[in-house]
Amino acid sequence: MSEVKKIATRESYGNALVELGQEHDNLYVLDADLAAATKTGIFMKAFPERHIDCGIAECNMMGIAAGLATTGKVPFASTFAMFAAGRAFEQVRNSIGYPHLNVKIGATHAGISVGEDGATHQCNEDIALMRTIPGMVVINPSDDVEAKAAVKAAYEHEGPVYMRFGRLAVPVINDRPDYKFEIGKGVVLREGKDVTIVATGLCVSESLAAADMLAADGIDAKVVNIHTIKPLDDELIVACAKETGKVVTVEEHSVIGGLGSAVAEVLAGHAGAKFERVGIQDKFGKSGKPDQLFAAYGLTAENVAAKCKATLA
Repeated sequence: MSEVKKIATRESYGNALVELGQEHDNLYVLDADLAAATKTGIFMKAFPERHIDCGIAECNMMGIAAGLATTGKVPFASTFAMFAAGRAFEQVRNSIGYPHLNVKIGATHAGISVGEDGATHQCNEDIALMRTIPGMVVINPSDDVEAKAAVKAAYEHEGPVYMRFGRLAVPVINDRPDYKFEIGKGVVLREGKDVTIVATGLCVSESLAAADMLAADGIDAKVVNIHTIKPLDDELIVACAKETGKVVTVEEHSVIGGLGSAVAEVLAGHAGAKFERVGIQDKFGKSGKPDQLFAAYGLTAENVAAKCKATLA
């Protein structure tokens, strides 16, 4: 895998903001004293007059973003997922979600891939929290291509959007001419008839690797990339379940309230499909190297393949 190009989606976020900033002078970027980490510092260098450092005051930042939105600006409020979805939940819900303001939230350093920062900074609950806010769009891109497309789509969408980005560099898997990003639409990356792997975020590349392992054992796995968890592509999920009869979800998030829960809610009305979830099993994270944590929490291609085999059995 050393020859595969790898880019952290937080880098993609910063670069995409600059590209959009060149086209739209109503785009403003807010940060909570983390511009270097969230990569909004790239935008700050290009457009210092449209970058606002709100200090270590995430709740206040969401209020400022809401105010900017009421004046016709399109603010991108940026900080770690733990602070955007966790610390500032009330402000996101009441000041942005309730009036349905045109605020975009760029949440970086999500999931356990934050690594050594440990449980306090490893947010495995943000998708669950953001899904509950009426009218909130939730996007979790899988690579550089998808992350840039998500930022552009978020700008064009009228209403609040929560985007989830990672710290860890991940393989670029969507660099193909026919790739198209559309909010609410999943992408079939690999066709298969025996089992469907539904993945999101950085777990998409691991799921593709798992499909290769299964193929070596004569198992034909279909791989679906769900970049938009809300609104979910219900039609695609149901069609895949009917086609293979077996669905395994994979996410770098708690199995409670995340992609697995969203897919289960859809499949509950469609009996006949076996269902398994791969994700964080109702536990907090802990400090460690990302690859060690993936192994400890079962987010590896090997474990995904094992879950698929168990479902087939």
